Amino acid sequence: MWLRPNRMLSRRGLRRLILVLATLALMTAGLGAWQGNVFAPLFALIEASAVAIALSVAWRAGDRSERITLDAESLEVQTLPGRRCTRFQPYWVRVLLESGEGRYRLLLSSHGRKLEVGAFLAEEERAELFRKLRVLLADFQSQSRR
Repeated sequence: MWLRPNRMLSRRGLRRLILVLATLALMTAGLGAWQGNVFAPLFALIEASAVAIALSVAWRAGDRSERITLDAESLEVQTLPGRRCTRFQPYWVRVLLESGEGRYRLLLSSHGRKLEVGAFLAEEERAELFRKLRVLLADFQSQSRR
């Protein structure tokens, strides 16, 4: 499974949004400067830069993802970017849905280790992933006992 957050805006769309917001801010500042507020363009440039940086940072946060792989040897969770990889024995891993910090956390647990999975997903998506993982692991464990 490949888990990714929902991203509604492409890079091109982000650039267009920043350009439109900066243009509107500078037009408003130009009107303010025409009426005597000489500092309005300076503040508009500062505000437009801060908004552009904040939107870019928020957009880049959408790059994170997780890949969950299940095979006969392990259940592997690879976190991207950064390529952190965590492995669990598929026979011993438990899937938990715990409440905490005002939301539900989806945890994989085995041999005293816990790993939160899908923290960037919505509550409904996390609950659906919980059900899918439990079914997959139950099927896998029942097939291996045969």
